[in-house]
Amino acid sequence: MRDKILAFIDFFYPVMRRVMPLQTFRYAVCGGANVLLDLFLFFISFHYVFDKSILDLGFVVIKPYNAALLLAFVVTFPTGFLMSKYIVWTSSSLTGRVQLFRYSLLVMTNFFLNYVLMKFFVEFCGLFPTISKIFTIFIVVFYSYLSQKYFTFKEKK
Repeated sequence: MRDKILAFIDFFYPVMRRVMPLQTFRYAVCGGANVLLDLFLFFISFHYVFDKSILDLGFVVIKPYNAALLLAFVVTFPTGFLMSKYIVWTSSSLTGRVQLFRYSLLVMTNFFLNYVLMKFFVEFCGLFPTISKIFTIFIVVFYSYLSQKYFTFKEKK
């Protein structure tokens, strides 16, 4: 499966060869696919699963955009790690366990950034949640790329 995914992604690389290195292209494709999945799950769960209504669990009340954020996170965490480990950062010298731990730290940071930025854009700027999510994605993706390249899946020089 990995080889088929790599062959598919690498088939389109010649068009981008002058713009970015192969690893960055793979990150953009895999990360982009995971972001689209995240955005799709967020949109569907916000509008249809939680129906834009507050979720009352009895012991805690969750705003619908936060519930949608959590649902999307539960799905995109494992897909993001697997694509990063087996497609993008394949030459990392770290063990899988260390990568998973570091990826978990990065994702927790990203989740916190998502929460804070969503709160800022929705509650303070008055933007619609889906538009806020798109702005948030752009900010978090930049941070995530640098963190994965230089920390989570670091290569020995």
